Order: sequence, then C-alpha cells, then structure tokens
Amino acid sequence: VTLVESGGGLVQPGGSLRLSCAASGFTFISYSMSWHRQAPGKERELVAFVTSQGGTTNYANSVKGRFAISRDNAKNTSYLQMNSLEPEDTAMYYCNAIPIVGGKVYWGQGTQVTVSS
Repeated sequence: VTLVESGGGLVQPGGSLRLSCAASGFTFISYSMSWHRQAPGKERELVAFVTSQGGTTNYANSVKGRFAISRDNAKNTSYLQMNSLEPEDTAMYYCNAIPIVGGKVYWGQGTQVTVSS
C-alpha cells in the first residue's frame, strides 16, 4: 500500500499549486480521502475531505473558498487545488485514506508547500 504525494514547492503569496496523491495497493473507491497539513511547531490539522464517490466535500474554515479537493477514481488519485495561497498555508501536506467500513487508515509521506516572497 502506498500513497505518494507530489506537486508541492515554493510559491509566492497569491499563487496556486495543485497537489496530487497517487494511491496503490488497496481498493481506492472504498476509501474516503483527505488532506492534512502540519506546520513546524503546530499540530497536524485536517484541510479537506472528500467521500469515496466524490459527492461530498468538507474544508477547514481557513481554506474555504481557496482550496478544492477532488478525486479521479479511474486514476486512483486525489487532488488538492490550492489558490490564493498565503504564508500561513506553509506546511507539510499529507494525503490520507480512510476506509468506508473498517480497516486500516493510510498516510502518505508528505509534500512540502512553502508560501513566501
């Protein structure tokens, strides 16, 4: 089982990034997907969540209207589109897979996002 995040990097305030999470080794459609982030010295926090079929999404208040989570079940991939990025969005971003019915929760290794001028 692997979750591999990509797409992080250095971006100026107001810029955009699109993170990807490629999943393998489990039945992707049987899992809800989420993105979390952790800044230095802070606890990991939930950023966005999408249900298995993509019909329902939820966001942290701090990113509502700026971030959009989606998934492509044919490609076993989840995405996080991040717009209007702010320095406060600087963190390591982690992909997370949660089984619909029982089972193990999976985490990726993270991708760094740095928002700075």
